[in-house]
Amino acid sequence: MSYQVAVRALCEFTAKAGDLDLRFTPSPTALEGIVGHQLVTARRGPDYEAEIALAGSYRSLQVRGRADGYDPARNRLEEIKTFRGDLSRQPANHRALHWAQARVYGWLLCQSRGLASLELALVYFDVVSQRETVIVEHHPAESLREFFETHCERFIGWAEAELAHRARRDQALLQLRFPYPEFRSGQRQLAEAVYKAACTGSSLMAQAPTGIGKTLGTLFPQLKAFPGQRLDKLFFLAAKTSGRRLALDALAKLDSDRAMPLRVLELIARDKTCEHPDKACHGEACPLARGFYDRLPAARQAALERPVLDQATLREVALAHQVCPYYLSQELARWADVVIGDYNYYFDLGGLLHGLTLNNGWRATVLVDEAHNLLERGRKMYSAELDQRSFKGLRQNAPALLKKPLERVQRCWNELHREQVQPYQVHEALPLKLINALQQAVSAITDYLGDNPAGLAPELQNAYFEAMHFCRIADLFGEHSLFDVTLAPGTARGGKSSRLCLRNLLPAPFLSPRFALAHSTVLFSATLSPRRFYTDTLGLPPASVWLEVESPFEADQLQVHLARHISTRFNDRSASLPAIVDLLARQYRQAPGNYLAFFSSFDYLKQVSGLMAERFPEVPCWEQTRAMDEPARTAFLERFCAGGRGIGFAVLGGAFAEGIDLPGDRLIGAFIATLGLPQVNPINEQLMARMAKRFGGSRGYDYTYLYPGLQKVVQAAGRVIRTQQDRGVIHLIDDRFARPQVRALLPGWWAID
Repeated sequence: MSYQVAVRALCEFTAKAGDLDLRFTPSPTALEGIVGHQLVTARRGPDYEAEIALAGSYRSLQVRGRADGYDPARNRLEEIKTFRGDLSRQPANHRALHWAQARVYGWLLCQSRGLASLELALVYFDVVSQRETVIVEHHPAESLREFFETHCERFIGWAEAELAHRARRDQALLQLRFPYPEFRSGQRQLAEAVYKAACTGSSLMAQAPTGIGKTLGTLFPQLKAFPGQRLDKLFFLAAKTSGRRLALDALAKLDSDRAMPLRVLELIARDKTCEHPDKACHGEACPLARGFYDRLPAARQAALERPVLDQATLREVALAHQVCPYYLSQELARWADVVIGDYNYYFDLGGLLHGLTLNNGWRATVLVDEAHNLLERGRKMYSAELDQRSFKGLRQNAPALLKKPLERVQRCWNELHREQVQPYQVHEALPLKLINALQQAVSAITDYLGDNPAGLAPELQNAYFEAMHFCRIADLFGEHSLFDVTLAPGTARGGKSSRLCLRNLLPAPFLSPRFALAHSTVLFSATLSPRRFYTDTLGLPPASVWLEVESPFEADQLQVHLARHISTRFNDRSASLPAIVDLLARQYRQAPGNYLAFFSSFDYLKQVSGLMAERFPEVPCWEQTRAMDEPARTAFLERFCAGGRGIGFAVLGGAFAEGIDLPGDRLIGAFIATLGLPQVNPINEQLMARMAKRFGGSRGYDYTYLYPGLQKVVQAAGRVIRTQQDRGVIHLIDDRFARPQVRALLPGWWAID
């Protein structure tokens, strides 16, 4: 059996040494890199060959990749690297890695074409000035062969260990058994569909009720498919911490004695894993970056001896070897079998797992937990915002070299909104002059950071990162996005101030290639209907399979009452307060216990809770508040104890409307005083117009308001019935719930009176 490795992965394993150093940033965007390569190759002669597929072997190692370009007239192989900033500040170990890649490609080309010698060139292309810097080496084929074999020799021990690990893993997965005597009702139906999707390499959308064990019902069949489908990786992507925890718990159940050779890695955001948040990511500032690549091999080996690398375990291993926990986890993503992380690790513009899958040619399968969240999360991933108030004042305290670029940004910004009268305005075209000023400021700050390891003041650093992201999103602007300018309220006499937003409305064009890259994708949630809404907005393949799992619950487990006599429309809210309070009190008197009451906003919540306390002080009540921290959220949920009594007031779509589990009598009912429709505002009206234009007039309203609103309602209601033993009640408070179009979007097993 042979082990296949990409040239880039081989060199990153064998040729990286010294410090972790992120000062030579920002690197160009993916689009800038592609365009840069195209510009360089377009300048070459007519016989120039671009993107040459090459492969070679050494013992049991198969090495493959694509060389950037070959000029047969010069007998020159080129490795093209795009950059921005001052090339003289490039760390030496970055250059060494680039030469290693060029030399490996050089031998593969000599071998395939019988060349006796070869000229190698590193071509550094500045995406701002569009100038090339070319560095040349001449090599006989024999020296390139020796270089290739030396690096293969360094890797081959690891490769053979990986082959052995994979054989043990697949053998164990063939023997894997479901951890319970039988599946729950509906769970087997889900598991069979997931297994079929993995075996056919297709996408599956699965709407499955809360409480059937979706996490275990998707992980188990995916792992069973690994050996037969020769899968490399499983990515479990969650919207929240609770989803990652459920995945780790499910895998622990599948491997209760921790004997299965399955490597599990939890990826955590940098701001939650950084040991030295006050230091920059390079060896002159951070002790865990100094000599990172020298200590990485031992840390990597030690980490992979642990079957489960959750946040705590990873930190323990990293600090024992004095390396950065965050960047150790990034390295280990290459070697883990199951990676658990946030959506952004695969679907974001620079998603780590997507990049690794693309570069290494992995056969990866993707599970998307609570997939109804992917629409809004996808929009945010491909949106960017800049607030002028965050940039004002930066010039006064900025280093002298940065004052002029920052001043130009402010000048171009003020020109953009000088004539604007309305608080909100949509622009048809991008502000190219301002974007150019932002790019120049980013380049200037990048150069400054190369000379000043101490870094920047926090305010300037934040502005730097925001400007970088804005420029990258601007490169992607199209019909799927909106550019708008919002004037800041209460602008001082000194002049206007505004907020700019590149707002993605339809993430489908960006998510679609990610679905296509995966061997199979499963999106699962309790609320994934209507099917066409999610297929259209997320960009799922047309041939995606749809599954609606039968509910394991009976209608008599849940009383669903419709308060037709109450309107929660914005203009009717003051009038609705007494009727809502009477309804809450009446239900509580009839069946004392724990309830959740959901409202469309904190203001509405406060109005109802205030009147409730005034008229029925004997009913225990507690409230969700704005910007609740983790201890406060925990305290809120702890009030829902077994045998407890009271009403918790919460906001629909907030922290307590999904992803919480209160089985039995910890929660016996819910009041939902709204349809959850998004606020009518200029932004949503623009979204509705764009959705109508793209998908048809009637769908504009549905895609913008109705479907997202009802999805929140069903999620919130799903907190009540969690097991087949639960009993409960739901009050839907609004006359509009009686409309046929609305009722059709509610779960079919509900019996609404």
